[in-house]
Amino acid sequence: MKKIKIFQVDAFTSELFKGNPAAVCLLDQWLDKDLMQSIAAENNLSETAFITRAGDQYSIRWFTPTVEVDLCGHATLASAYVIFNQTDYQATEIIFHSSRSGELTVTKDGPNLYLDFPADVFLPCENLPEITQGIGCEPLEVYKGKTDYMAVLGSEAEVQNIQPDFIAIEKLAARGLIVTAPGKNVDFVSRFFGPQCGVNEDPVTGSAHTTLTPYWSAKLGKTRMTAKQISKREGELQCQYAPPRVVIGGEAQLYLIGEVIINNHEGTKDTKEH
Repeated sequence: MKKIKIFQVDAFTSELFKGNPAAVCLLDQWLDKDLMQSIAAENNLSETAFITRAGDQYSIRWFTPTVEVDLCGHATLASAYVIFNQTDYQATEIIFHSSRSGELTVTKDGPNLYLDFPADVFLPCENLPEITQGIGCEPLEVYKGKTDYMAVLGSEAEVQNIQPDFIAIEKLAARGLIVTAPGKNVDFVSRFFGPQCGVNEDPVTGSAHTTLTPYWSAKLGKTRMTAKQISKREGELQCQYAPPRVVIGGEAQLYLIGEVIINNHEGTKDTKEH
């Protein structure tokens, strides 16, 4: 029998039951990829992060209920929160290593945690019927980044009022679709739809802000911005564009501490991907 310590943390929020919940599993060594995928599916959260420690540095991987993904902001923020608050780690900066996204740094400043991620590289592209059908309106601009499409609308109300057609959005050859517009009380707002990876609407998507931040920095002529993801749970983010990196900040709240019990599972170590 194997026991794995697991935490559930609401990321990008100062209030419990808001922001984006992520599960964080602390591992002594990598598990088999299929087992990590099964744990993520059982958790049924938009992401589960798995982390291992080597000295003062950590490696990290992220799984939705259906697939492993290249980058996840809110689960990285949640992982840092767990390390800072639930382990003996003493420094105010954590370096995560990801085979898919390189070196990722998280810094603690009071209740705020700041992710240092590579900025996305995105280009304008033609609108697609799946996007118009998926969001129910014609976007002003459309871009394609490393993993996502991004559609720009004219107002926060337009983004808020979207009734997404997930069947249409799922046809896009991408991780998902970011929809964004200028905000009323913040610099910009967004929503994220990812039925392709088992998450119809993600409550708060840190990785999407690696695209949103450089885009709005150029549009607004500023490097520091406030943002809100206007899902049902909502999330608040502080964003800074420092090319070629993006700094994404927010708070987190601990919801749950427990153990995953694994009985008689063959093949517990994954040495191919970490």
